[in-house]
Amino acid sequence: MPALRDLVAEELSLPADPRVRAMAAAVAAKYGKSARAVLFYGSCLRQKQLDGLMLDFYLIVSSYREAYGRGWMAAANRLVPPNVFPFQDGNLAAKYAVLSEKDFWKLNGPETRNVSVWARFAQPSRVWAADDAARDRAIDSVARAVPTLLGAVLPTAAKSSDPLDLWRHAFALTYSAELRAERKARGGSVVDFEPDRYRRFTQAGLAVAVPNRASWARRRIEGKMLSVVRLAKASATFAGGADYIAWKINRHSGTNIVLKPWQRRWPLLAAISLLPRLLRSGAVR
Repeated sequence: MPALRDLVAEELSLPADPRVRAMAAAVAAKYGKSARAVLFYGSCLRQKQLDGLMLDFYLIVSSYREAYGRGWMAAANRLVPPNVFPFQDGNLAAKYAVLSEKDFWKLNGPETRNVSVWARFAQPSRVWAADDAARDRAIDSVARAVPTLLGAVLPTAAKSSDPLDLWRHAFALTYSAELRAERKARGGSVVDFEPDRYRRFTQAGLAVAVPNRASWARRRIEGKMLSVVRLAKASATFAGGADYIAWKINRHSGTNIVLKPWQRRWPLLAAISLLPRLLRSGAVR
């Protein structure tokens, strides 16, 4: 059975759509020498048709000071990581989140109670790297995600002969620990799309996972509060952020939210005004 790091290295090196590779390189080019790696992940990784979708990237930088200089962006990224920005390359649209190499390592590990990063990178991803050292560090960080996820869910998992049940349970818990527009079954569909991948990763991940008995009730409360804080911060960095939020909610939950002009001008106030109705309707959870 291959070791977990070997599985991660193999997966990260798999080819992505040429347009995705070009966009990753373009994102990195905006940040010059501070750009260390760009990781492509999420639902668009599973799609063959990319037009009309929003691609998801994480940009890993050497440090926030090198990426932004002395401005407030560096402080915001350090205090409430990550910063999130929109990106357009030809006909494709994307958003990318910025983390330092240090934070990317930490946020994939069991010392981080919030699920946001390690739940995403326990799923498949691809990488562009500035050099071999950056690639190795990205592999090492991503390889922490699977054992962190499995260690966090093992204490609450029912016994089953099917390893996929463990993964479905894991993603059901992590989806519940953020404000999400996706339906409850989304975590299971992620596993069912690529079941052989999750079977391969199970034994290797469990071999290094350490059960973590942190309260999932506390994770949910803290995670949803952090989601609101990140949304507030994104209103200052993400042009068109209110339209993106409405599009994502409509796409995943079948609602038909149409923003008013004032909501586009004031995306934070729009999010605050919409949140109670969205929670009541179940559009976000």
